[in-house]
Amino acid sequence: MSWIKDNKFVVALGGGTLLGVGLLYFLGSGGAARYDEAKTKFDAAAADAAGFEKLPLYPKPENRDGKRKALDEYRKSVDTLQASFEKFRPKEIKNVSPLDFTDSLKKADFEIRKAFEESGTTVPEGFFAGFVRYKTSLALPNATGMMNYELGAIKSILLELAKARPSEFRNLYRVSLPEEDGQPYNAPANSVARPLSMEITFVGPEKSAREFLSSIVKPENLYVVIRAVRVTNAKKDPPRAADAQFEKPAAAKPSGASSPFGGDFVLPGDEPKPAAAPEKPAAAPERADSSRILAQVLGNEQVQVFVRLDVLQFLPVKKLP
Repeated sequence: MSWIKDNKFVVALGGGTLLGVGLLYFLGSGGAARYDEAKTKFDAAAADAAGFEKLPLYPKPENRDGKRKALDEYRKSVDTLQASFEKFRPKEIKNVSPLDFTDSLKKADFEIRKAFEESGTTVPEGFFAGFVRYKTSLALPNATGMMNYELGAIKSILLELAKARPSEFRNLYRVSLPEEDGQPYNAPANSVARPLSMEITFVGPEKSAREFLSSIVKPENLYVVIRAVRVTNAKKDPPRAADAQFEKPAAAKPSGASSPFGGDFVLPGDEPKPAAAPEKPAAAPERADSSRILAQVLGNEQVQVFVRLDVLQFLPVKKLP
């Protein structure tokens, strides 16, 4: 004890040294553990980065610039596409009074019926341009704008059908708009156009079906998309050769005028006619051309046509983010 009392400085220095060594050991061992943990995470992140660098779209400066260029080009193409549909986008859809809409509906129905009558096409009695429910009721004031737009599209399409001259116009079914029942129209996300759906059924020659389908896909101010077409033959029985109708051949004209004096009269200076060659025996009658008969029969057939289509009302231009 006397030595410790006599050497307090040495004892204090030794004790502090031991405490410092213990503390350094504790900190060193903890730091090594943290270092090992950090190194493990670093190695994992480095491995992931090395894998990403091998991908074609790794975010390097040149890839970043390429992506920006591609996005700019895509943006321009979308803006150009939206601008190309501008002529199909109505300038303004304005509501009118229910009475004014009814007057427009009656005028359109009269014009459509007149066009079918002039083309010799029968029309069902109950047809009212697809708006039969408004024969006895008025439209809601907030729905007349869209209904007027759809009425114009129906009128344009049916006038094209009248030009095709079908023998019978059977029906037009129009999917009613939610505005007609007092409901708002909620466009789906990212939609650029609103479909106005309808179905048309008619009967006529094959030519009328071709002309009608060709005309409705290229009107001036309407964008029409044909969703489905069904064409069936009006005749259930197969064609027969007896159904063919041919034009009668014209009577053969004589090759030359006969002499009023009879016989072979020769004027002075004229060459005498050569002697006629002996007539050949009559050939056997030719067989009927079956392909020509079928062409005559098939050309007279009627087809029943069902068309489901959408008239697209393009919505206002969307601004890209």
